[in-house]
Amino acid sequence: MVITVPATSANLGPGFDTLGIALDLKNVVNVKRSRFFSISIKGEGEKSFKLKGNNLFIRIFNEFYKKLSPDDTKSRFRFTFYNNIPLSRGLGSSSAVIVSAIAAAYEAAGVAVSKEKILNLALTYEPHPDNIAPAVMGGFNAAAVEGDRVYSLKKNIPADLKAVVVIPDRPISTAQSRTRLPRHYSREEAIYNLSHASLMVSAFFSERWDILKVASKDRMHQDIRMRNMPELFEVQKCALDNGALMSTLSGSGSTFFNMAYEGDSSRLAKVLQNRFPQFDVRVLSFDNIGLEVAQE
Repeated sequence: MVITVPATSANLGPGFDTLGIALDLKNVVNVKRSRFFSISIKGEGEKSFKLKGNNLFIRIFNEFYKKLSPDDTKSRFRFTFYNNIPLSRGLGSSSAVIVSAIAAAYEAAGVAVSKEKILNLALTYEPHPDNIAPAVMGGFNAAAVEGDRVYSLKKNIPADLKAVVVIPDRPISTAQSRTRLPRHYSREEAIYNLSHASLMVSAFFSERWDILKVASKDRMHQDIRMRNMPELFEVQKCALDNGALMSTLSGSGSTFFNMAYEGDSSRLAKVLQNRFPQFDVRVLSFDNIGLEVAQE
């Protein structure tokens, strides 16, 4: 089987742990039955012995496969990972692993499963739906957790919009950056983010891209996280000054996500690459499909 999952950009400014969007940059996992268990990694992490020895995909896959096929104790699989999503850069690489592992286990066991169920099962490993929702569903997602269930709504992104992502040469630790966030927020800060996140959702669903520059402002997490890499303030200003419809920290960083009209995207990318030659600047389409499972 072949499992494909897109990269994602989460938060999108004010939508802390709630909003996310899928990008046409995908991890692919090839799973085959084999006489012997084996792992092969190509692309991101291919030289990491730690990634092979402590593989999150394998742990989750085995956990589900044993539950779904309790009488099958002899099957072995060969896993080939084609990792295109940069690791620890705020592009949802962990969520892609979680989602693909669950989907692969169900497919290997021959048990039908809906995308909605995969999304809810993934919540056990990733308690915030901002990355897992677009990874499963594709497109722009607004999601909320109630009890142990994810409620999400999706909006497909038109083809004339592009993502221009700026990927720094070093990561920002999600766990460490989260510990730097305040334990309490003022009423004004909460209202500010609630109003801007609500406006952003409305802008996406009504395709009012002209509102995104205002709607994407945040007062809860971005500035605090960006202080770990001060150059990101310059990235954001440069993007907004050169045609970006919005410019936000991708997840906890260090990648910066920018949205632009297709006609402006190449020039924006060129300006950003010239200004920040040490960073990797890419123009990406958006992914409206999300998780895909196919028999080879």
